[in-house]
Amino acid sequence: MKSRFLSSSYFKFAFVLVAALAFFAFASAAEVSAKPKKAKYGTIKILTNPGGLLLTIDGQARGETLTDYRSFDLNPGIHNVSVTLPNGKLWTREIEVPAGRVKCVVVNYRPLPPLPKSPCPYPVSISAPQTVNEGEIITFAAEATYGGSSGLKYAWTVNPTAAKVISGAGTPTITVDSTGLGGQRVIATLVATDGSSDPMCRQTAQSVAVVTARAKITYESREFDECENCTFDDQKARLDNLGVELQNDPTTRAYIIAYGGKDSPISQVEVLMKRARDYIVGDRGIDAARLTVVNGGFREKDSVELWIVPAGAEPPRATPTVKASEIKPRKRK
Repeated sequence: MKSRFLSSSYFKFAFVLVAALAFFAFASAAEVSAKPKKAKYGTIKILTNPGGLLLTIDGQARGETLTDYRSFDLNPGIHNVSVTLPNGKLWTREIEVPAGRVKCVVVNYRPLPPLPKSPCPYPVSISAPQTVNEGEIITFAAEATYGGSSGLKYAWTVNPTAAKVISGAGTPTITVDSTGLGGQRVIATLVATDGSSDPMCRQTAQSVAVVTARAKITYESREFDECENCTFDDQKARLDNLGVELQNDPTTRAYIIAYGGKDSPISQVEVLMKRARDYIVGDRGIDAARLTVVNGGFREKDSVELWIVPAGAEPPRATPTVKASEIKPRKRK
């Protein structure tokens, strides 16, 4: 009985020991299998928009990109990624790829809009006559080939300062009075701007016109009529013609030169002078300020000269032919 009891106890202890060893063995195996493995690689995922771009990783060609992600398993560390853009330039980045991690990269290519083309500089030219006569109006006309949207501003200066701008200040065309500028050069300078701060949009042009001096006109007195021993009626007809001439040209004056004859009565010259003045002023209505009556001395016969004197002309001079010592006056009837 005792041996049977010992045998039964022995078998029970052995079973418990085996079960315990099995439990510990199972627990060790489960613990080992639950421990995570250390990752050997990292992953980079890349897409581009647009697709079809050449891709290089660490100097090695990796084909073309897609508009969906392409994945690449890489050793952990820093990798050089390059994408050839449609404009030929390279998109390059150094990307760190940790072990067991995934890095996503997106490259969007959006070309920059072209820079607006500047309308500057632009050509500016000025048209003007090479020569003008003094007193004529000079026209300076500017032409500017400007393609911008802003309106141009025109600033003119004219030399010499005596040159007067008649019209057109602030516009492409000006007119200048050349009066009094004979023999001088009129220089017109234009500064055209579009209002911007760009110095290339500030253009300058210049033109020159030579003013020819007005020819100096010399006016001379002219003898209009002459009468020797005329009757008063004959003289009045000649004075009528003189009056008409003076009325036709208000800028002229008249000179009447009276001569006494060699044997005329004393004071005959004064008589001729008075009746000529009285008639032309009183009967013909000529302003006395336009008339000069001159005692010319003596000639062989009574004589009256009628002269027209333009403005600025030298007045006529008397031309007697008989000396005072040769006079033999007769008595007046």
